[in-house]
Amino acid sequence: MKGLRTIVVCFSLLMATSASAQQWAFEMWHTGKVILDTGDTLRGLIKYDLQNDIIQLNASSRLESYTARKVLLFEIFDETVRRYRTFYSLPYSHAGQYKAPVFFELLQEGKLTVLTRESLEYRTTSSPYYFYGNYTRLVLVNKYYILKENGNIEEFRGKKNDWFEFMPGKAEEVERFAKKNRLKFDDKYDLSRIIEYYNSLFGKS
Repeated sequence: MKGLRTIVVCFSLLMATSASAQQWAFEMWHTGKVILDTGDTLRGLIKYDLQNDIIQLNASSRLESYTARKVLLFEIFDETVRRYRTFYSLPYSHAGQYKAPVFFELLQEGKLTVLTRESLEYRTTSSPYYFYGNYTRLVLVNKYYILKENGNIEEFRGKKNDWFEFMPGKAEEVERFAKKNRLKFDDKYDLSRIIEYYNSLFGKS
């Protein structure tokens, strides 16, 4: 019993250390550029805050903050995923409110244009090694949005298989591609590859 308690305590400490050591992309400075609504392009280190739709730009030892109202887009190189990421300021209405500029990351553009926003949420996870049977931890959650041809943005609220509803006539082909390449719809960059493949089908003769 004493040995079991030791394992539980060690596991709890490990989870706590892992959570505190986790550094999220929005907490870091990234090399990138900002294009303002005036058309000016500024380059430097960028830190973004999607919760409040604000970015900070550190350029030439000068720190400036810009809201989504003042920005057309910004692009960063995210070292955590080794990828370039592009964010656009687009009009969006939260829960029936009037439309206001909001930052969206562009996941894929084409026949099906998908945007995304990220946030931190507490999730409860079960574990046979944890004393109470489960534990709560912070996880990064990606929410997806469909940009319609008329410019409206709608949140995707379905499950992973519901993506096929946006791929009329191509669903079976896309599903085969995803299975062949072991791509998961609930993984952000796997989903990006799936949407990219779907959009590529319309470039074929």
